Amino acid sequence: MEKKSLDWANIGFHYIPTEWRYVANYKDGAWDEGGLSPDPTVAISECAGVLQYAQTCFEGLKAYTTEDGRIVTFRPDLNAERMTDTCRRLEMPVFPAERFLNALDRVVRANAAFVPPYGSGATLYVRPYMFGSDAVIGVAPSKEYQFRLFCTPVGPYFRGGVRPLTIRVSDFDRAAPNGTGHIKAGLNYAMSLHAIVNAHEEGFDENMYLDPKTRTKVEETGGANFLFVTKDGRVVTPKSSSILPSITRRSLIHVAKEYLGLTVEEREVLVTELEDMAECGLCGTAAVICPVGKIVDHGREICLPSGMSEMGPVTKKLYETLTGIQMGRLEAPEGWIRVIE
Repeated sequence: MEKKSLDWANIGFHYIPTEWRYVANYKDGAWDEGGLSPDPTVAISECAGVLQYAQTCFEGLKAYTTEDGRIVTFRPDLNAERMTDTCRRLEMPVFPAERFLNALDRVVRANAAFVPPYGSGATLYVRPYMFGSDAVIGVAPSKEYQFRLFCTPVGPYFRGGVRPLTIRVSDFDRAAPNGTGHIKAGLNYAMSLHAIVNAHEEGFDENMYLDPKTRTKVEETGGANFLFVTKDGRVVTPKSSSILPSITRRSLIHVAKEYLGLTVEEREVLVTELEDMAECGLCGTAAVICPVGKIVDHGREICLPSGMSEMGPVTKKLYETLTGIQMGRLEAPEGWIRVIE
């Protein structure tokens, strides 16, 4: 298929409408058959549950053109699984995993002309989401919902190359104990907006949120999990019931163990340990890994040995290996790559 005439190397990380998206509606206790739609607009009641009580959730994943020209997605079954967990926590109806994957295939295939070519540095970002669509005035779950899935071509999350970030230990809490930190609910991201704007105003790139109960343990940022490398080469990721289970982080852990032969520890990480770390990265779909060069804890600067000029050596190897798997340059573990066409 002939690709759209876009400047693939310079499209940036922002929304570009594509031609087709998938829409399904839940009413009277069942999902309709759903289908592709050319209409990018959403029409709902002014009293819709999503507008009144933030009953909404979403996922994020990417489609790639591999080195051999195939269009693929990366571990979408885990996105479907995580959305199921989120819906159950928010009292929303589960959109069946097989239908989630079918919708993904149909939308990516229908918009194949928008999938950036291999080597361009761009990808097709895919956003499945669901929201309460009927009128709800009392505090209660909606009775009707809409599931939608759209895609948009995006450039690299960090244009001009990845640069190590300066982050701060935040005084804000990202999630409450026994709350919704472990699910991908829109409300979690709304809660982080003031904190990130405030961080930017004070000259920081991101926030490091601590555990909301004791405020002594590292959790995550507003939209990414942490990954650390110790000075003796161990890979360490924070473990907590209020951290979102990042698919990228889980994949990097497997890569570290099985491809690079590194020791991996998934455990509580104390703030007092930060000075003992050699490297730090933020893991997520958008950037895969973004390095952190400096952490500021209320005026106390912790400068990581990896520095402020480039990724640390272990972080870089993890990044290169995982992106090599995604782009078809390296053999993937069974089930990680879903071929669209």
